[in-house]
Amino acid sequence: MKTVIYLDYSATTKPDDQVLHHFNDLVSNNFANPNSSHLLGLEAKTLIDDGILNISEFFGVDPTEVIFTSGASEANNLAIKGIASNSDRKQIITTALEHSSIFGPIGYLQKLGYQIDFVNLTKEGVVNLEHLRSLLSEDTLLVSIGAVESEIGIRQPIEEIGLILREYPDIHFHSDITQCLGKGFIDLSHVDLASFSGHKIYCFKGIGGLIKKKKIKLSPLVHGGKSTTIFRSGTPATELISSLSESFNLFKGTLEANYLYVENLNKKLRKKLAEYSNVFINSTAYSIPHILNISIIGINANEIQKYFEKHHIFFSTKTACASNEDLSRSILTLTQDPKRAASSIRISISYKTTEEELIRFCKLFDQYMEEIKHETS
Repeated sequence: MKTVIYLDYSATTKPDDQVLHHFNDLVSNNFANPNSSHLLGLEAKTLIDDGILNISEFFGVDPTEVIFTSGASEANNLAIKGIASNSDRKQIITTALEHSSIFGPIGYLQKLGYQIDFVNLTKEGVVNLEHLRSLLSEDTLLVSIGAVESEIGIRQPIEEIGLILREYPDIHFHSDITQCLGKGFIDLSHVDLASFSGHKIYCFKGIGGLIKKKKIKLSPLVHGGKSTTIFRSGTPATELISSLSESFNLFKGTLEANYLYVENLNKKLRKKLAEYSNVFINSTAYSIPHILNISIIGINANEIQKYFEKHHIFFSTKTACASNEDLSRSILTLTQDPKRAASSIRISISYKTTEEELIRFCKLFDQYMEEIKHETS
């Protein structure tokens, strides 16, 4: 097989061998229904309980505050719709940089009469905290702001936002932390609800979760069937839940070292790309180093992707969950430049990315830019 260089870690990650072996062992030896009262069922339930405890300790929350879902999209829907059904308030505040699984349920609620307000962003793409304060009212139900934007990598000041909202005890604060989890530190002390997904942290697709603080009233989307909580029914997936817990063990104690390693790779990549006057770096000073978004002006993003794909190098043209439109909504929002939005690509790297892989990418990038130069001259 051809050697593949994978630079699309923000779209999904390959399950780690440690997680895969853990899963396979559970499938063979702990397949019983954890709701069963016999010994095998009790052993499966113990594995789930251990997983819940491990995850809750990582987040610094109570085990009862962990709800398992099929992924972040379901968790976002559960958080937003579940909150809305427990209040007469009608205002929701968010940003123009959110994931489609935030816009989906918010758009649904807007059709039901909810007022949706978008908080202003700075030129670096960060939430304007003063404007956020000005939007808050007696009718504000929910503020939903993702910790890290998935296409440009902008890290929002979730901790500061949470402190502001502590002054308004009837306003709920939700954050999709999917792109932040496993990459950097995040404090959920002042976050009411936090969504995440397993397939971004070297686990499997089909498992994720929602952290829901005890005081928050939430109506479930799925009813019927005994589960780990009353907020999401269905037979608990022992293999997926325990494997998700195992994936947390991959970065426990290594977050800082991994971050510094990725940051070093990012700096080298930025330095290389800065050699070209027609290459614009869209990621800002507030972007995490794991995501580097660039635009090659005048070249369609899909054409760029196809060229590198032929050489077995893979990255995204925009977030993998975006619609198939030509322009990147996030880049257009940030830059107000349709040309940059039409030619943007997202290079997302990991602590598993090697320097050799980036050297190969850079060599091919030089080759590609030389070919473009000849074609346009």
